[in-house]
Amino acid sequence: MRILYDGQIYASQIAGGISRYFSNLINKLPRFINPALTTCQTLSINYPSHPNLKNFHYQRFGFRPGRVSYWLEPYYFRAVNYLNTFDVIHPTYYNLLSQQDISKCRYPIVLSVWDMIHEIFPEQMDASGSHREMKRKAILAAQKIICISENTKKDLLERYLIPEEDITVTYLASELDISMSYGSDFVPECAYFLYVGSRASYKNFERLLIAFAKVISGYDDLALCVVGPPFREAEEKLIHNLGLEDYIEHYGYINNRHLAKLYRCSLAFVYPSLYEGFGIPPLEAMACGTVAIVANSSSLPEVVGDAGLFFDPQSTDELIDQLRFILDHSIERDCLISAGQMRAKQFSWDKTVAQTVEVYRTVAA
Repeated sequence: MRILYDGQIYASQIAGGISRYFSNLINKLPRFINPALTTCQTLSINYPSHPNLKNFHYQRFGFRPGRVSYWLEPYYFRAVNYLNTFDVIHPTYYNLLSQQDISKCRYPIVLSVWDMIHEIFPEQMDASGSHREMKRKAILAAQKIICISENTKKDLLERYLIPEEDITVTYLASELDISMSYGSDFVPECAYFLYVGSRASYKNFERLLIAFAKVISGYDDLALCVVGPPFREAEEKLIHNLGLEDYIEHYGYINNRHLAKLYRCSLAFVYPSLYEGFGIPPLEAMACGTVAIVANSSSLPEVVGDAGLFFDPQSTDELIDQLRFILDHSIERDCLISAGQMRAKQFSWDKTVAQTVEVYRTVAA
């Protein structure tokens, strides 16, 4: 079976959840699959490998002046489509490197739908509506759709008249586990809570800062570690106003082993997000041996099950209560850690790949 992966995501997200998803998927495809990947970025972070993988890489700025290179780029990818034969195309995002209308694809389309963030938070995430329109066209053009959680499937069906039998849910999995967490990477000596990932408005990070500021008043030598991009000016101002400058430790983009150790050594991982299509960080946290304290929203209960602590993402008081619970109840914390490790084992990339290949079979037949 020949699968074409249009690598649009590698042009816009060198490192991130979607590119990691496709790398794990392609890496673990069975040997009877012949994957092909189109890209136009440097073959670096999160780039997949497979013994049968064929790369169609367009080198930007291969011509002078640069505008000639950009003009030729979509024609190169159109030629890849027309000069080769594939059974299925699985775009890595909702548009194509060929810049063609996705409905004009020559091959059956399997489309992964990650979430409905742009639809649920349009003013914050997609004020012009251009992303939603691009996504709508892709969804309606696909023969089969893969959703990464039952909640995403539910949100999709609320907005599109699509036969439910054309949608398959394939959960994600963690690349991290506790065995990776015993290196020499630095972690704080004091007790700390951990936050990992982007801090877009719907991630509800400000509520965590406000809750943490209330908690530290009753405890000595406590920190909040934040892994992700640099703080924005508004975040720095809030940290200052809350008097948290000496209680925040910021880490940028770190390797998986360092991240695994930060998870394991933390009091708990905290995820106050208002909405997630799946939520990889809570799964990573459980796999690495810490408690996941997560918002009781969207797909997060699907991921964490009964192995973590939940709170209303609109209630600062509930979040404060859960932070204090972990600080004051070490035996219960240990029980949650054990339950989380068992829960994380229910998710695997092998299972995700097997389910995805079955979807390919249904459209390639």
